[in-house]
Amino acid sequence: MPDLSRPKTPRVMALANQKGGVGKTTTTINLAAALAEKGLKILVVDLDPQGNASTGLGIEAEHREFTTYDFLLDESKLDDLILETTAKNVSLIPATVDLSSADIELFANEKRSFLLHDAIRQPDMDQFGFDYILIDCPPSLNLLTVNALVASNSVIVPLQSEFFALEGLSQLMMTIREVRQSANPKLRIEGIVLTMYDARNNLSQQVEADARENLGDLVFESVIPRNVRVSEAPSYAMSVLNYDTASKGAAAYRALAQELLKKNDKMAA
Repeated sequence: MPDLSRPKTPRVMALANQKGGVGKTTTTINLAAALAEKGLKILVVDLDPQGNASTGLGIEAEHREFTTYDFLLDESKLDDLILETTAKNVSLIPATVDLSSADIELFANEKRSFLLHDAIRQPDMDQFGFDYILIDCPPSLNLLTVNALVASNSVIVPLQSEFFALEGLSQLMMTIREVRQSANPKLRIEGIVLTMYDARNNLSQQVEADARENLGDLVFESVIPRNVRVSEAPSYAMSVLNYDTASKGAAAYRALAQELLKKNDKMAA
């Protein structure tokens, strides 16, 4: 099989869902690790004040001297901001609770919605040679999430396989539509990935059927199972691919990465 071509410039993807606990950060970490296994260079931008992606990739709070807050405000050198993680070929710009006040402080900035867009596209980023930049958004549709959508080529939406899952999508879709109309006309939905899926559970099967019926090809074929190894890995500051490489969770994220690369390779052709 020929190697899938690398993007000419980093492809920027926001992982967003205003609902918490849907597997957004878990998907960010493990998709990054799965893409990196393919030999691609990945940057994770932790835009969630909880900083769970930073912790899950092995960067403890005391080592987060410079964060995405500094990245947004252009107050630090990239060499200080971009850290190596426990996953090979995955780098990180970490987050702390400082970001929780960013909404208020950034609101007065006339370029408030474009700060992340401009930070990611500064010329000094070129030296790192990233292939993909994954942005872990906060679980809300605030100014930080809007920054992520303005900065991104596309959005991946993790969708938990539970009752009312689809109902929560409408507000996010509306926000994406507004950003497309006002600030980022090329923004598209990369795909919706079903998470915490239990094939033995009728509810999971019904959510999947409803999602595919209503959203069609937007839903990734790959689904992420409810898997104890996926849940355990963050407590060891590892991706599930490093924690238990043979687990069903690791296999699912490898399949998602492969599907994503095929999709992007087809678009680039």
